[in-house]
Amino acid sequence: MFNALAVTSLFVLDQEEARDFYANKLGLEVSNDFEQGPTRWLTVKVPGQAGPDIYLQEPGSPAMDEATAAQVRDLISKGAIGWLALTTDDCRTTYETLVARGVEITQEPTEHFYGIDMGVRDPFGNQIRILQPAAMSQEASTPA
Repeated sequence: MFNALAVTSLFVLDQEEARDFYANKLGLEVSNDFEQGPTRWLTVKVPGQAGPDIYLQEPGSPAMDEATAAQVRDLISKGAIGWLALTTDDCRTTYETLVARGVEITQEPTEHFYGIDMGVRDPFGNQIRILQPAAMSQEASTPA
């Protein structure tokens, strides 16, 4: 029935600041940035990937009334909604790069059975997890 996830969204409080953070600090690629009626359609994606795109959406009209938008802005700033998970081949090098770029780190790289992961926060409060998956053992990847 479906072939792929094309676009997902993440609420941000300021699209220009979001563009700077997600493209220049986090290293994602801007895939779209244009006005569509009253809406700015700003999307980013992992460089070199076909998708999915992440729509960096400001709460407000036409999707919601001002009272609802105010509630959503409050929840964003508390880190209560919105999160993103990305993978990397080298979590520790990614950590060093993001620290040098001034990204807020919420958890340094930590080893787990599933790999090494770390946490960062965007300027609005959204949580971002970055994972270096553990290599599967030959026994686990071979069917019995």
